[in-house]
Amino acid sequence: MSVKTMLITGASRGIGAATALLAGKHGYQVAVNYANNDAAAQAVVHRIKSLGGKAQAFKADVTNNDEVIGLFKAVDAAFGGLDVLVNNAGILETFGILQATPDKISRTFEANLFSLYYCSREAVKRMSTEQGGRGGVIINMSSAAAKLCSMPGGNAYSASKAAVDGFNLALANEVGAQGIRVNAIRPGLIATDIQNGRGGLEVAAKIASTSVPMKRMGEPSEIAEAVIWLASEHASYVHGAVLDVGGGR
Repeated sequence: MSVKTMLITGASRGIGAATALLAGKHGYQVAVNYANNDAAAQAVVHRIKSLGGKAQAFKADVTNNDEVIGLFKAVDAAFGGLDVLVNNAGILETFGILQATPDKISRTFEANLFSLYYCSREAVKRMSTEQGGRGGVIINMSSAAAKLCSMPGGNAYSASKAAVDGFNLALANEVGAQGIRVNAIRPGLIATDIQNGRGGLEVAAKIASTSVPMKRMGEPSEIAEAVIWLASEHASYVHGAVLDVGGGR
């Protein structure tokens, strides 16, 4: 059996880094995409290699169409193909409706939605059995905010993640007959530095203690486990789904 390759966008930290580490443990060749933090990305690669895995860091801004094209070409050259794309990169920037400027709105949607279009397009080109590919899996990172919309100043974030849910189902309908499974994950309150956008981990922990049925935040590793399952043959008939991983919230 050939070794499979997984590309994870925004994999230098948080959920992306946890997913990269777990993918390495499961035998994937891991393409660690990052935008700016070279040291953090290389640290993830080093940890995977130290455990006997194979990984390489790829710098690219996935909100930029040209850089996405270059990213996928670089992954092709390094690993010779692609089996799993995890559209994980995203941002959380809080602002109220009265502070909604074109720049702020565009920045949120470019990171949380447009990047999925660019990356999924390039993945489908490579995976689609109609294009000569061998099939594959695309996993889109949504958020509990898509259905709860309860975060102060989170209008644009919630809207962008709700759009991810719609994109996920539409893409699944489009490419399901081409050997590509498409699913999404809705993380809840997860202990990563994305919580800095709402006051930090201490604030998020207090919110979790009162609003999450399990009374705690989730860990990035718990989302990573869901990604690995969705990417595996154990989820072979799961398609067009959105998996809530939010402690019951």
